[in-house]
Amino acid sequence: MVKKLTAGAVIIRLAFFLIALYVLFPFLLVVINVFRTANDIVANPVSTSGMSFDKLIKNLTAVVENTNFSFWSAFGTSAVVTVLSIVLLALFGGMAAWVICRNKTKWSMLIYMVFIASMIIPFQVVMLPLISTFRDVGKFLGISMLQSFPGIIFAYLGFGGAMTVFILTGFIKTVPYELEEAASIDGCSPEGTYFKVIFPLLKPPIVTVTILNGMWIWNDYLLPSLMLGHNGKVKTLPVAVQAFVGSYVKQWDLILTAAMLAIIPMIILFLFAQKQIMGGLVDGAIKS
Repeated sequence: MVKKLTAGAVIIRLAFFLIALYVLFPFLLVVINVFRTANDIVANPVSTSGMSFDKLIKNLTAVVENTNFSFWSAFGTSAVVTVLSIVLLALFGGMAAWVICRNKTKWSMLIYMVFIASMIIPFQVVMLPLISTFRDVGKFLGISMLQSFPGIIFAYLGFGGAMTVFILTGFIKTVPYELEEAASIDGCSPEGTYFKVIFPLLKPPIVTVTILNGMWIWNDYLLPSLMLGHNGKVKTLPVAVQAFVGSYVKQWDLILTAAMLAIIPMIILFLFAQKQIMGGLVDGAIKS
C-alpha cells in the first residue's frame, strides 16, 4: 500500500532536495566541464553542449603531462603530508587525550579548555603571525620551517590537534579505569598501559578523526599556499593547480580537470568509510 504524503512532508522533502542540489552544484559543474574545452566553458559554464569523452581524455593528458603542474609530484607531496599528519595526529592526540582524562587536576582541565578554545579561533586571525613565527623558529633551530615537509606537517599537528583531542577525550572517559588498574597490578608501565590497553580500544574514534583530518588536509589550500608558496619545489595538489591560472588567461578546462583528479581519492575514501565517520561522530557526541 502506497503511503500518501501530506503537504508538509512534500514541502520538507522538496526543501531537502533543493538544499542537496545547492550543495552539490559546484561538484556537478566540475563533472560536466571536464568533458568540455576552455572556450565552451567560458561561453556557458552551466551548459552540457560540447561534452565528449575525447575532450576528457585530452584534458586528462594535458594535466598529467604538463611540466609546470607536475601532477605526480604534487600528488606524492599531498599523500606524504596527509599520511604523516594523520598518523602523528592520531598518535599524539590519543596520548594527550588519555593524560587529560586520567589526571584530574586543574592543570589538565586548563589544558583541555585551551584545546577547546583553539577550535573557535579563525585561521585568518593567526595566519600572518604564523608565518613570521615559523620563519623565526626555523632560524633558531636551523631547520627550514617554510617551503618544507617538517613545517607544513608541524602546522597541521597544531591546527588538527584540538578536534582530535576533543573527540578522543569523550571516548576515553567511557573506558573503565579498572582496566588500567589491572594492567598496573600486573606490572605494566604507564606507556605499556596506554599502547596495550587503551590504544586498541580507541580504534573506532581514531578511524573517525583520521578520516576527517585526512579529508581536511588533502583538500586544504590556504595553509599550504602560505607555508609552501607557489614557487617552491614542495607543492600540494591544491597549490599546484595555480599553474593553470595566469594573469590574463585561466585554463578552466585544465583547472577543473586537475580539481577532479584531486577530488577522486577523497570521494573513494568517503564512500568506503562513511559508516565509520558517522558512527564515530555519534559515539563521540553521546559519550561526551
